[in-house]
Amino acid sequence: MPIYEYRCGDCGCRFSKLVLRPSGASSLSCPRCNSGNISRLFSSFRMVRAGSEEEALEDVFSDSKLLEGLERNDPRALAECGRRMARVAGEDLGPEYEEMLDRLEAGEPPEEVMGEEEEDADL
Repeated sequence: MPIYEYRCGDCGCRFSKLVLRPSGASSLSCPRCNSGNISRLFSSFRMVRAGSEEEALEDVFSDSKLLEGLERNDPRALAECGRRMARVAGEDLGPEYEEMLDRLEAGEPPEEVMGEEEEDADL
C-alpha cells in the first residue's frame, strides 16, 4: 500500500497518508494546522528476525551517529532513540508519546518537553 509519511514545515506535525496517485500528494495539507508546507519523509519499516530483545537493543545502540547525538544532548537524537526503542518493544505507546517525540524532532529542548509533563503530573 502506498502510505507515505509527511512533516509539516510550519508546525512540525508528522502524519501518514494513503496516496493512490503521485499527483495526489500535491494537494495534501497538514491535519493539525492545514498548511500546505509539507515534505515527504523516509518511512521506517520493520523487519522481523530471529534473535533476542537484547540483540535488538544492541542494534539500536550500535549506531555511532545516534550515540554521538545522545552524548551532545541533541533532542533529535533522543527522539530517534525513543522511536527505535518503541519499535524494539513492538508496541504503540500512544499519541502523547508520539507528540513528545515530534517536539523533540523539531528541536525543542528535552527540559521543556519533559518539564511540561512533570508539571501536569503534579496537578
